[in-house]
Amino acid sequence: MRFHLPARDHDVMDPEPALYMIRIKGHLGATVLSAFPAMTPRQHGAHTVLTGLLDQSALYGVLADIEALGLDLLEIRKLTPHHESAGPGERRSP
Repeated sequence: MRFHLPARDHDVMDPEPALYMIRIKGHLGATVLSAFPAMTPRQHGAHTVLTGLLDQSALYGVLADIEALGLDLLEIRKLTPHHESAGPGERRSP
């Protein structure tokens, strides 16, 4: 018996780069931050927020680095143009 994978839905995963915000528990030092050269870090309360333009494979690479370093991932958010200036936990109405 043969099985066929369903046709790939191109609307589900966007191969184009997008702006992502990744929130990590704690303040990351310069050595750890050097693992994320494509991301812009900033401290937000007791957390570190990394922001950057990533394609799908780069996003998975960043997530793998976060796991490999044993960091506590709190949030991943794909930002839309009207959310770019919103910080974590802040909501903007459309």
